[in-house]
Amino acid sequence: MGLAKRIIPCLDVKNGETVKGVNFVGLRSAGDPVELGKAYSDAGADELVFLDITASFEGRKTFTEMVTKVARQLSIPFTVGGGINELADVERMLYAGADKVSINSAALRRPQLIEEVATRFGSQVCVVAIDTRNDADCIPADAPTRSLWHCYLKGGRERTERGLFEWAHEAQERGAGEILFTSMDHDGVKTGYANEALARLADDLSIPIIASGGAGRMEHFRDAFTLGHADAALAASVFHFGEIAIPDLKQYLKNEGINVRL
Repeated sequence: MGLAKRIIPCLDVKNGETVKGVNFVGLRSAGDPVELGKAYSDAGADELVFLDITASFEGRKTFTEMVTKVARQLSIPFTVGGGINELADVERMLYAGADKVSINSAALRRPQLIEEVATRFGSQVCVVAIDTRNDADCIPADAPTRSLWHCYLKGGRERTERGLFEWAHEAQERGAGEILFTSMDHDGVKTGYANEALARLADDLSIPIIASGGAGRMEHFRDAFTLGHADAALAASVFHFGEIAIPDLKQYLKNEGINVRL
């Protein structure tokens, strides 16, 4: 059956509290990250992701103390991202209790950072997060397909000319251990993941792909694995606001023939 598919709750943290919005805007409070982290670990989540979502935009470092508090409550792998720009930041997060780091804006600005992290700490520590949007509406009709999905910096605030697929391939070549692919168009909308782009990524690359953006029903997780060929599915609001319980989701996926850890 291959490796078990992973279910990953995501804590988007701003000013010390978990928040969630739609299309990266309209944030509302979703609770205390320490309490949520413990609850998800106890409920059978396979991993937890903690993203300080305004760190890159505000030019500051991720809250180390908060990371430590969350890590102490977990018995599952823990990925931390936000404001990680150099090896010293990675070392600080690992010392605080993270198992992996997620880098996004800093890697786009200086791709060599991926190689530095992978060489120093191992590829398994380096998750390259890609926030991307399908900008078909602002691209000429005769433009190549690969240019439609653009990568964004600073928590989705600043568009780059880097294309999703070529950037993901470069990240893999430079030593990334995983790709965290977030479709900004699907974020918080709850209509399903961007399965076509997801499948293309998964089929093009040899490293695991984490799907993010769009979960609203249990079927959406199933589709991310079956149609999108994802290795893991990340979600936030459906877990934070009690719409889907992780044990129920895993049982549903198992009943659908998907290999998950119960």
